[in-house]
Order: sequence, then structure tokens, then C-alpha cells
Amino acid sequence: MARMHARKKGKSGSHPPLEAQKPTWVRYKGNEIELLIGKLAKEGHSSSEIGTILRDSYGIPNVKMLAGKTIAKILADKKLAPELPEDLLSLIRRALAIRKHMESNKQDMTAKRGLQRTESKIKRLVKYYKESKKLAPDWKYDPVAAKIYAE
Repeated sequence: MARMHARKKGKSGSHPPLEAQKPTWVRYKGNEIELLIGKLAKEGHSSSEIGTILRDSYGIPNVKMLAGKTIAKILADKKLAPELPEDLLSLIRRALAIRKHMESNKQDMTAKRGLQRTESKIKRLVKYYKESKKLAPDWKYDPVAAKIYAE
């Protein structure tokens, strides 16, 4: 499958091992991992930050393999999940940063194109989340009111 906004194909990068085996060096059990995730979420970390902290500080390579659930599912079970999905929120923050840049640099056409691409990604993602019922059907992306979500 081709990339979204590039004329290239392929998916380079690392891949997890084919056989899911619990590593021998991990000393945490599934319920301990869930408690760690809850603690980190209450400190204000996002799900991707929690995964990075668990990998780097606690030596937990794959939460789903060890706990049986993803970090997002664990957060949803503990009612600590944010109202907007993390990928949508990061795109909204990027669009706000580009808009702020455009206010002081009105002639920057490259930034204008970047804003168009970012907002098209937001609209595509909102459509997906509405279909999968992760967002309310009446939720709408408004660039002016987007500052509320980014804070």
C-alpha cells in the first residue's frame, strides 16, 4: 500500500518477533503492569509515553503480550482514557502550531500546504472514529475551538 501524502511505497522499520514469547528477563506480572499503567496515567502521561516509560525504565517490551490487553484498553477499563484519541489530539496540536505560525508568516505557502494536509488527516481520522463509535456522531472538528482540546 502506498503512503498517504507521498509517492512512495513500502513500510520500512523494525517489526516485532513472529513468535510471541514472554521474555525471560521480565519480572512483572500482568496485574502489576496494569497497576503501573494506572499510576503513570494518573501522573498525566499519555498512552505512548506510558509505553516508552515501561520499556525504558521497567524493561517491559510489550504490554499486550504480558498483560493480555493494550495500554489503551487498560486505561479505558480503569476509566482513565482521554476523551479524544491520542493520534487525533496530536494532529489537532500540530494544526494549531501551524495556524500560529501562519499568523506571523502569511506568505509561507509551504506551511499553508502543511496545514491543508494536516486538516485532511484530521477529517479522515474523525470519520473513522465516528464509524467505530469512539467519537460521538455529532462531534465536529472546528479549527477555532480546537484550542480547548489541545489544553
